[in-house]
Amino acid sequence: MDVNEFREFAKATIDYIADYHENIRDKQVLPDISPGYIKDKVPSDPPKEGEHWGNLLKDVNDVILPGLTHWQSPNFYAYYPASYSFPSVVGDLLSTGLGCVGLNWITGPAITELEVVMMDWLGKMLDIPLAFLNCSEGPGGGIIKGTASEATLVCLLAAKDKTVRRVKTLRPDLCDSDIKGKLVAYSSDHSNSSIEKAGLIGSVPMRLLLSDDEGRLNPQFLKEAIEQDLKLGLFPCYVVATLGTTGTCSFDNLQEIGPICEEFNVWLHVDAAYAGAAFVCPEYRYLKNGLEYAESFNFNAHKFMLINFDCSILWVKNAFNLINAFTVERPYLKHEYDSAPEYMHWQIPLGRRFRALKLWFMIRTYGVEGIRKYIRKQTGLINYFSEILKKDSRFEVCCKNLALLCFRVRGDDNLTKMLLNKLYERKQIYVISYTYKKNTVIRFSINSNECSEADLHFAYTEISNQVDDILNKNFIVITKEVNFKIEFDKSMELENIH
Repeated sequence: MDVNEFREFAKATIDYIADYHENIRDKQVLPDISPGYIKDKVPSDPPKEGEHWGNLLKDVNDVILPGLTHWQSPNFYAYYPASYSFPSVVGDLLSTGLGCVGLNWITGPAITELEVVMMDWLGKMLDIPLAFLNCSEGPGGGIIKGTASEATLVCLLAAKDKTVRRVKTLRPDLCDSDIKGKLVAYSSDHSNSSIEKAGLIGSVPMRLLLSDDEGRLNPQFLKEAIEQDLKLGLFPCYVVATLGTTGTCSFDNLQEIGPICEEFNVWLHVDAAYAGAAFVCPEYRYLKNGLEYAESFNFNAHKFMLINFDCSILWVKNAFNLINAFTVERPYLKHEYDSAPEYMHWQIPLGRRFRALKLWFMIRTYGVEGIRKYIRKQTGLINYFSEILKKDSRFEVCCKNLALLCFRVRGDDNLTKMLLNKLYERKQIYVISYTYKKNTVIRFSINSNECSEADLHFAYTEISNQVDDILNKNFIVITKEVNFKIEFDKSMELENIH
């Protein structure tokens, strides 16, 4: 493909993407396919000769689109926002088109330099403690990761290394393997699955402590667990607190958890993957009170901040904890600029994508006020939907935070389960289930940039109609059972008389 063909192909693809978003409401949110559907639609062997690019876009339409779950659909209320904005998409396109790879500083100075500035921009926008910023006088700083899962694992490995070094100074009789075999970490049973997975990958048992009734990490249970493990000769090294849990968007109390971590010299990592972006709005910043106790803080700009996947933001108070854990020197990575920041020592992979470009494009296009307007719109929509549900006596709104709520059908738990099944079978809206206070609930999250009050009325009508059908059928069954019992009792009475 020469540059002229590339121009045609790329322009046609941009039009295709624009048309996709413009007509997103016309697409069923969940696909009607079965696993393995693509192998029946494409040849079993690769083509011997190249094809015209027009065939590729046609097959995207005929092969790929029918198998997509449309995360950008206003009818997608599951999981979390996979947010995007056109400036972010263009920034990502430019990053890919430039074809640069950031290994060390010299292989892409602008890649590193812009990321340093963007991390400070974001930190100031969220009003996080100055100690986390690259521009602070201390050793803190920020870096872009792929996902929150990666950030949690990286910080666990750094905490593991830091704890081994600390214990060895106190117990020089112990070798590294002796200490590593006795490390332990903690989080709540409502924390994200990626936190438990980080423990598995990092070979550090992750104790998932029982949460309180609101799904928050219980500080008393945390302190008791640490004290118990110390008595057993174990070495507590890492605590993950969550601001905005996956299930219910509950917020752990950092002001209570932080001093406990400080007392026992345990690394506190704060996972705010979904909710962290909301701190750009001053009215939500109280939810991060106590963040000054944390050693690391992470949020996903690709969830609630108009950045397309992937772009996960991690700050640490002391970057040397990462550098000590991950630095491997090689002659081919050395250069003359020793004072330059080297993100290759802050992460697991060597190479880096130019993710800072899409942040730069989006922030400059929207401005801080534009981002705040977007977040307030999303949270306003969930408040609107909550009021719709509260006016219907068949439903109970169980919890609501930011742009997410959980609700259930009043009565037997099976009614909510039946509703979930019917909604999934019909595929008009996409929601998922969760367990809240031992009840099955429907987790409903405002995700699409295009979601409106009209879309919420469509969702409510779909939910309401299916509940009508469920309740009517159950009423008929119950009535039949009652009538049968009456007739049975009467027959028994007659039998007794005879």
